[in-house]
This record gives sequence, structure tokens and C-alpha cells, in this order.
Amino acid sequence: MKVLLANEYGFCFGVERAVDMVEESLSLGETVRTLGPLIHNEQEMDRLGSKGVSTISEPVQITRGETAVIRAHGVTPQVQKELEEKASKVVDATCPFVTKVQRLASRAAAKDQHVVVVGNPDHPEMIGVYGYAPEHTFIVNSAEEVANLPKLNKPLVVSQTTIKLQSFLDAAEAVKAKTDDEVQVVNTICSATRDRQDAARALAGEVDAFYIIGGRHSSNSRKLVAVCKEKCEKSFLIETEDEIDPADLEGVNVVGVTAGASTPEWLIKKVVAYLENIN
Repeated sequence: MKVLLANEYGFCFGVERAVDMVEESLSLGETVRTLGPLIHNEQEMDRLGSKGVSTISEPVQITRGETAVIRAHGVTPQVQKELEEKASKVVDATCPFVTKVQRLASRAAAKDQHVVVVGNPDHPEMIGVYGYAPEHTFIVNSAEEVANLPKLNKPLVVSQTTIKLQSFLDAAEAVKAKTDDEVQVVNTICSATRDRQDAARALAGEVDAFYIIGGRHSSNSRKLVAVCKEKCEKSFLIETEDEIDPADLEGVNVVGVTAGASTPEWLIKKVVAYLENIN
């Protein structure tokens, strides 16, 4: 089996930074607890768990003597305050790209502007961003949902860092059509997300099947699947090599591989090795 890797794949800067920060705390002998999974990859979380990292679901579960880690997706200001009151140390591993969205929303709200964020309102990143400007922020999944918004005052349009570019552009145009006010549009899609999607799209037309390695709760991994399916219908999201169905590879000579921004290199190597050994 010939296996081709996309030019861009795997850990992004923000995820690698978050994992490094946790590893540093562990090296100092700290008891590390992350608020929610540090990243959306169960296998990497299991690896960190084997080193002593545990996950909590709410700040009340942290105690003095422990280090609380804010995951890459970020949290609301209120949650961060609660962690600082309870933990001996708080490590803020929020991705800098997410921090940018938080700051833009906060600054716009301070000027009494409305903020329209294009993304999934249930995603932890969006919950955190909303907390920075709850009275001024609207989160929409698509351009169609813009029609349901009230009258907007000099709106700022930003995006979840992991959405498809076209979804953001379409929603921004819908906001412009809805108001006579000046609309400020800031593309806050992470460059790593764009690079991975562009690289996957370029490779998808050259392969017979495509595997995207990533967690099922990973937004950017699911978006990669959608991008790959544009040119390669046989595109599959898998978490490990055990999920590869040999029946899907009948008649396949060339297979492409990419990975979401939360997928570690060690896991990617295992999948590639498995595929290369298929006769």
C-alpha cells in the first residue's frame, strides 16, 4: 500500500504548547489536574494520564496543593477566577489564537458593539469566548442563522478558530446584508487549521482513499473529513489503526493520511506503519 502524508498535519502550535506546559508542571513534581480534557484526543490524554494527569469537570473539584490547567480551548473569566481561588497554581494553556478571539470580543463589547461569532455554540472554545462579552455576543453556526439575530450595532464578526473558511465568509456576508452599520470582519481561523485543510484538499485528489486521524469530538478533525470528501469520497475519520476496515481498502492502491491538530506524532506513525504493511 502506497501511503502519502499531507504536507501539514498533526499537533498545531497551541496544542503542542499546552502539552509542553503540562509536561513541565509534571517535571516539577506538581499534582496536575486539567479542567476538561486538555485536548480533544483520547489517546494522548491516556498517555498523560499514565503520568499522573487527571481531569476535572468543574473548578470546585480542585484543591490547594494542586495545579489547575486551563485547556487549549480556554474558559470564561469567571471560571478562571474560581480556579485561581481554589488551586495553588493555575497554568493557562489557552491557545494564543483563542485568546485573540476572547480579547476582540471583550474590546468590542466595551465599545457597545455587538459580536457575531461563527462557530458551534456548544464547543468549549465558544463557551469561553461568550463569557468575555455575554451581553453583546451572538454565536451562529451558519449564514442561515444570521437571519434570526436582532438588530446589530456596529457588529464585529469573528470565528471559532477551527471552522471552515467558507462558512465564516458566508456568515460575514450575511451580517453585512443585515445591517446598515459598518461591519468589522476579522478572520480568526487558526492558520494551522487553514494550512491543514488546504494540504488535505490538495492531496485528496491524488489518492484512492483518505484517513483522517483525530478524535471524534475534535472540531478541526471533523472539518478535515468534510474537506477530504470534496475530492475523495472514501475518506474516513479514525482514532487509531484498529478502526481501519480492510474492506474499505479493496481496490485501493494509494491512500492519503492527515491528522487533526490534537493528534500526536506517535499515533500518526502507528497508523502509517499499519497501512504500509497492508498487501
